[in-house]
Amino acid sequence: MKADQNDEVPFSDQLEGWLAADGPKTIGDLDRVFAERSFAVAILLLMFLPALPLPTAGLSHLFEAIAALIAAQMVIGLRSIWLPERWRGRELGAAMTGKAIPIIARRIRWFERFSKPRGAWLLERRWFASLIGLALIGLAAAAAFAPPFSGLDTFPALGAVVICLGLILGDLFVFAIGALIGVGGVTLIVTLGAAAVHLVAGLFG
Repeated sequence: MKADQNDEVPFSDQLEGWLAADGPKTIGDLDRVFAERSFAVAILLLMFLPALPLPTAGLSHLFEAIAALIAAQMVIGLRSIWLPERWRGRELGAAMTGKAIPIIARRIRWFERFSKPRGAWLLERRWFASLIGLALIGLAAAAAFAPPFSGLDTFPALGAVVICLGLILGDLFVFAIGALIGVGGVTLIVTLGAAAVHLVAGLFG
């Protein structure tokens, strides 16, 4: 996930420029536009929808599955994203390109004001990228299996979004914030899930 020739351009501007360009906005297109950062960019965009406290009619589960598949490729060290053609050519949709991505760009711009390269040498290590991939798989799974209609899926999804932003900005501090959010979200899901199971067992035991 090393920087490319566009690093002097803020990532938020690159994202908005891609959005404003002509042509369809597909998941596969991210690989071409964002090069080595495409893994983090793709997972950030895919997990942003589950991170919103909004009903998604099941679309978030599809995005979580695709994000987990991309994260698995980080684990094994692929240099470019592989997806089935059906997913690769899938457009992100009007809700993402017209509403969600502009919101993402504004949030990223806020982070860019305070972010600076910190610990980039660690974030770029091959073994560390594999660990990040495993963590992102776990967060995508936690978001997918969170109790329905509880809103708890937003926390691991938000953690994944901020982790990916830390990778894109090369800032270990932002990455750590995302990791804390993700761990807190998973802990909350497990704790409340266990309490719910215990309650149901007590009612019917």
